[in-house]
Amino acid sequence: MPLPIANTNGCANSVNIAAKVFAEYGDFIRAVIRYNTKDESNVDDIFQDFFLALVYKPIPEGIQNIKSYLYRAITNDIIDCTRRVKRYQEYMHKYGENFNCSINKSSPGDALIAKEQMGKMFELLKGRLPNSEARAIALRYGDNFNTGEIAKKMGLQKATVRRYISVGLKKLRQSLPFLKGS
Repeated sequence: MPLPIANTNGCANSVNIAAKVFAEYGDFIRAVIRYNTKDESNVDDIFQDFFLALVYKPIPEGIQNIKSYLYRAITNDIIDCTRRVKRYQEYMHKYGENFNCSINKSSPGDALIAKEQMGKMFELLKGRLPNSEARAIALRYGDNFNTGEIAKKMGLQKATVRRYISVGLKKLRQSLPFLKGS
């Protein structure tokens, strides 16, 4: 059965031609991919990508040995795929090195100690400030809430929350000598 080759008039015709090639040479295509691929998990992906490659660029007219053409096209696609994956991995590695943003670069033990010290500091706040100011500061700086979230949690207006935080921090600066420079 001769295969219709090239001379495509549209996408549907290209798909039909690629489907006929795959119907006749599918086992051969899969065998070539398996032979040239190290990772068995990539075989199906490359098989499907090769189908799309044949839809995009059908077998040209005048090809005498279709298996030879398919073998060369498949190996070239595998080489291109390997390069793309390698380039992507290098890019991601470089990105990871350039943007090494860890939230907590210390050990878990140090993080636990820091959390305990924060807890003690907020207990100290409660002793030096009125309850509303201490709670607003603890929610803002201890729990990282924004003023809108704090207002909702405390049942207050945003302006009131901002005033509590501002006045509370001012009182702390005045009463604690090591905070006067901040």
